[in-house]
Amino acid sequence: MTTSRSRESHLVEVVDDTGRPIGATTVAASHAAPGQLHRAFSVLLLDDRGDLLLQRRAASKTRFALRWANTCCGHPGPGEDIATAASARLNEEMGMSAWPLAEAGRFVYHAQDPDSGRVEREYDHVLTARVDSSAEPSPDPAEVAEWRWVNLDDLRADLAAHPERYAPWLHDVVRLATG
Repeated sequence: MTTSRSRESHLVEVVDDTGRPIGATTVAASHAAPGQLHRAFSVLLLDDRGDLLLQRRAASKTRFALRWANTCCGHPGPGEDIATAASARLNEEMGMSAWPLAEAGRFVYHAQDPDSGRVEREYDHVLTARVDSSAEPSPDPAEVAEWRWVNLDDLRADLAAHPERYAPWLHDVVRLATG
């Protein structure tokens, strides 16, 4: 099991505003204020009813701990295929597999965690897959505090009413993944 803390030494791909690679740094360095724009991915699984699988990030997360977010997220290594890295991370974090993962779009965001002071400045690839509604995650407790399937309309309403409950990137992930 790889802990959130040990992942801080992994390399990420630093990119320009168009997503073109311009270097590499560690996860820790890329998230230190003011942040370095780097490649990331967000996976959102949808079931056959159209519900979305969310996770509540573990308390040990260095950024936006205990906030609800998409099914899983992470960073590919420099030059690593996005879908391959995302599939591996989905298995590590949630104990699930889903293939093929289809890219729904990309966006850039910048957010500072008010609790840790760490910064998200990411060029995020949003990937989706459909799974059976009976799919049961087996999450790594070092990564995930809890999980739930949620109706899209209910999520949109709660995101608007209580944005502080959610990771700051979730709104854009849901927008790209669901149209």
